[in-house]
Amino acid sequence: MPDKALKALSAVANNLGAIRTKIFEAEQAYQMESGTDRPVTLVAVSKRQPDDRIEAALSAGQRVFGENRVQEASGRWAHRRDLYADLKLHLIGPLQTNKVSDAVTLFDIIEVVDRPKLAKALSVEMICQNRQLECYIQVNTGEEEQKSGIAPDDADDFIVYCRDEAKLKITGLMCIPPVDEEVSMHFALLKTIAERNNIFTLSMGMSDDFEEAVSFGANSVRIGSAIFGKREG
Repeated sequence: MPDKALKALSAVANNLGAIRTKIFEAEQAYQMESGTDRPVTLVAVSKRQPDDRIEAALSAGQRVFGENRVQEASGRWAHRRDLYADLKLHLIGPLQTNKVSDAVTLFDIIEVVDRPKLAKALSVEMICQNRQLECYIQVNTGEEEQKSGIAPDDADDFIVYCRDEAKLKITGLMCIPPVDEEVSMHFALLKTIAERNNIFTLSMGMSDDFEEAVSFGANSVRIGSAIFGKREG
């Protein structure tokens, strides 16, 4: 094995081990405080990562990955489906309606449902492909114009639409807090919306704040740079 691949294997494996330990400790602290056991899924954000780092993560036992772009993800993961039967892919980047067919074919969970047109397109395509995927609704907790996501004030009505009219399997909520604001208030807001709508998966927390997210009830965290290091390109 080339030196570069060996270094990647070692670095990624060590990073994964350290993160899993931190997640476990955060899980235990949350359980002690709340009395609720919420196992946390680690979603390794693999967008724009080179193959040696992806293979290193797979060799270290990681099987859940998050991707931002459908076409890029297809090139990286379509051929690996046959190699890893337990592979699970999350779409965590904005989804255009003209990419819905490919997204439903490739991914297992769509975390970015954020508008009625997309919800309806996903519903139709899932029926066509006979693949009823889990879906999360992305909430724009900071109401930032440049970000995708439904506004918090519209979230309840949109959840009802997705469940009752689009007939989607809504199992979670997702958010990406503003970089210049305290994340805790955004995590708390997402948790509040989830609780009043009987939604049990909270996808929140990234490399810099996943432990705090778990303390607010996150049971899915999306971590990239802390696992793989700085992206290339």
